[in-house]
Amino acid sequence: MRIEKEWLKKQAEKVRKADYIDPALYRKYGVKRGLRNDDGTGVLVGLTTIGNVHGYVVSEGEKQAIPGELYYRGINVCDLVAADRKEHRYGYEECAYLLMFGELPTARDLVDWKAKLGMYRKLSDGFKENAILRHPPSDIMNAIARAILFAMAFEEDREEESQDLDIEKCLERSIAVISSLPTIAAYAYQAKAHYHMGGSLMIRNPDPRKSGAENFLALIRDDGRYTRLEAETLDLALILHAEHGGGNNSSFVTHVVTSAHTDIYSSIAASILSLKGSRHGGANLRVMNQMDEIKANVRDWRNEKAVEAYLRKIAEKKAGDGSGLIYGLGHAVYTISDPRAQLLKRKARELARAKGRTEEMKLYEMVEKFGPAIIKDLHPRAEDVCANVDLYSGFVYDMLGIPRDLFTPLFAIGRSVSWCAHRIEELVNNGPIIRPAYKPLYRPRAYVPLKERK
Repeated sequence: MRIEKEWLKKQAEKVRKADYIDPALYRKYGVKRGLRNDDGTGVLVGLTTIGNVHGYVVSEGEKQAIPGELYYRGINVCDLVAADRKEHRYGYEECAYLLMFGELPTARDLVDWKAKLGMYRKLSDGFKENAILRHPPSDIMNAIARAILFAMAFEEDREEESQDLDIEKCLERSIAVISSLPTIAAYAYQAKAHYHMGGSLMIRNPDPRKSGAENFLALIRDDGRYTRLEAETLDLALILHAEHGGGNNSSFVTHVVTSAHTDIYSSIAASILSLKGSRHGGANLRVMNQMDEIKANVRDWRNEKAVEAYLRKIAEKKAGDGSGLIYGLGHAVYTISDPRAQLLKRKARELARAKGRTEEMKLYEMVEKFGPAIIKDLHPRAEDVCANVDLYSGFVYDMLGIPRDLFTPLFAIGRSVSWCAHRIEELVNNGPIIRPAYKPLYRPRAYVPLKERK
């Protein structure tokens, strides 16, 4: 049984009329829409020791763009990545330790930390069956959010909810979330592939001795095999998605929900569902869809003029989805460069050579080369734009043979450590419940008895 379409259409018109607010009123009352200042900078709503996105400086009241920088607990992410590559090791677990505890681990700390993460990679049979396999998902992000909420029912020592505000208990549950999320996402995809797409149901156990990147690739592949380069590339992507300051939408959601003193599972689930949005973690899918269109409509990908002309058509709303946006370009903070995009691009080139996809890689680089100038030409007063991490992340995942259904869940896997760290930071500092103000725009009116209404 469904509600009649005509009734919905009629009522929707009432909703649009009742809820519409004249944009001029936001300016009149000085409302910071999207918690943004007039110059695009974020409204200062909190303090954090965890991470920072640096893309501009303010000098004499003027905002000046600088090459983008990303810091994890005060350490430049480029330095973290360089150290991992120099020492030929996977770095996400070290990155997670840094974000959680505020310091780099010693060699002994890192071994112990990896062992503790390994303890929680495997899901119990009851949890796996009830949270995932009995309810095969059509949407993986919804599935992992549901599974995280379901985890509370499988706590070995189920205590009253207030215990979740205890830092030791929160830390233990955070480790469980960070460790198990790759397994949950992989199993959710396998369930979808089997029950909704006719594929084989391939469920294997994770290896507690291996990294998160290695385990994820092994769990989603029929043969469970991967190369060192493939695992290194996915490990880098997880590092680059691990943290992006307290003001990004999903991390801010973590602070908001935690300030209400809810449990960790509800907090993480809320952040996952925030990340799901196409304006946030779902952006790399828009890049891939746009690149599919370019490939279908530009015969020779090597022809720079043809690629540039089609990008202009997209920007002029004559192609693409009609938004005029060239996806993969532009960011709220970075304008000159996004360090994540630069790091991932270098690894993408290496992977493209190994996979025989260098021509396709050059096509992505053409978007980065021509897109910003086209946007600036059409919008002279707009800020400069640069390639963001989404331009290359989807292509990297595609070269790794990762289905598109798992692109945004991979973002959640990487970002989960940040959400846990921000939750703990909110609890440690015990701030008030986050409650910004909304100005009412109605005038008081009298209640009309039902029999007098027309």
